[in-house]
Amino acid sequence: MKPAATSAPALLSAHSDIGDIALSEFFDGHPVATFAIDTRHVVTHWNRACEHLLGWSKADMIGTDHHWQAFYPRARPLLADLIVDNQPEQLPRHYGEKYRPCALIPGAYEAEDFFPNLGAGGHWLHFTAAPLRDSRGQVVGAIETLRDVTERRVAENALRRAYDNLEHVVHKRTAQLADMNEQLQEDIRQRHQAEAELRRSNLELTALNDQLSRAQQQLVQADKLASIGQLAAGVAHEINNPVGYIFSNFSTLQGYLDQLFAMLDAYQGAEAALADAAPAAAAALREQRQRIDLDFLRQDVPALMAESREGIVRVRHIVQDLKDFSRVDSNQEWVWANLHRGIDSTLNIVSNEVKYKADVVKDYGDIPDIQCLPLQINQVVMNLVVNAAHAIGAQRGRITVRTGSADPDQVWLEVADNGSGIAPEVLARIFDPFFTTKAVGQGTGLGLSLAYGIVRKHGGRIEVDTAPGAGSRFRVWLPVRQPGPGAAEAP
Repeated sequence: MKPAATSAPALLSAHSDIGDIALSEFFDGHPVATFAIDTRHVVTHWNRACEHLLGWSKADMIGTDHHWQAFYPRARPLLADLIVDNQPEQLPRHYGEKYRPCALIPGAYEAEDFFPNLGAGGHWLHFTAAPLRDSRGQVVGAIETLRDVTERRVAENALRRAYDNLEHVVHKRTAQLADMNEQLQEDIRQRHQAEAELRRSNLELTALNDQLSRAQQQLVQADKLASIGQLAAGVAHEINNPVGYIFSNFSTLQGYLDQLFAMLDAYQGAEAALADAAPAAAAALREQRQRIDLDFLRQDVPALMAESREGIVRVRHIVQDLKDFSRVDSNQEWVWANLHRGIDSTLNIVSNEVKYKADVVKDYGDIPDIQCLPLQINQVVMNLVVNAAHAIGAQRGRITVRTGSADPDQVWLEVADNGSGIAPEVLARIFDPFFTTKAVGQGTGLGLSLAYGIVRKHGGRIEVDTAPGAGSRFRVWLPVRQPGPGAAEAP
């Protein structure tokens, strides 16, 4: 459309007579609304398309300078007027930024504006104005073409509104997405925090379960130990009574035998005198003495009595050790106890477990009595000695039990063996409940765990020195006095 609109000025520049009939016919037949003015701003041409678009007839406009009435309510120059007057500097005053130079025609300008007085709702017009020159190049007028661009502008405005709405929707949606993303980040943070709290709670619960399991096993073991102690005390008490009167009867029997042997000595001394008085009776007595080998009996019976007395003494010691080991009479109260006596009684109790595997060597130091739970300390010694016996292989080994004192406030006891030792990879777990390196069914894995718990309960510690193939040494450090207001005075 734009080349057709600008072709009229090109044709007019080839003619010197603006009123030429052929040019008038060209104007009237041109489909683009077009009008022309001369240098006096008088309308010389106003075609039918211009009449149709602007509503002003050719008769109303040709020969007048009122062409501004078709556009504005008050008189003001149009683009064609400013070109005729050669006043392009006035363009910004009247058109602001709505105009621009035409790229196809030198000296021509184009602009676009809204005219509310055209039609019922106004129209958007795109107009182009160019100078008209004669054959000598002198400006003899100006021509201006008009195109109705209302539909385009309406479409552009609708598109702009749609774009603005879309931009608003996008901005709103972006803000919503930003809010949702922030909420999502907050939800993720809270979820991570909840997961961390859940993991922490799970770890605490696992630790509590482990503690409960250890406490339960220790309680079961303590109940078993108490039951064994009560049973041992009962057995010791029941055995102690018959052992007591057997031991007493042995003393009486020894006196009776001494009297019988004295009587036999008297009979033997009278045998020579009886040979003259009653040779038959003397011969019978001599035969009877020889038959029973009275001389052998006089030597063997005291030996038998001594061995029997030694056996009864050993039984009494075992009974006493059972009583000392069980300590039922202590009721698990903190008391001052002799550590050596507890070790001796414990070694006697476990002697059947140890005597076929190792020799037990005792190396006691000079230590004071300590305030403790004797039954539990005996349990520690028993577990360490039994473990040492189990660590010794097929060859007979040696278990050494030592005691000593580093300072007046603490003592130590240790159980050392020359067995297989402990591998480094399992050393850190030897005090864990249920951990054992023994075959299935040969160990519960609670011995060292219980010993560790008892020593910690007493405020002590256990040190381990071991090497594979070189044996192990467990040293237990115990305080002499237990802290607390209820602690008893040392004997």
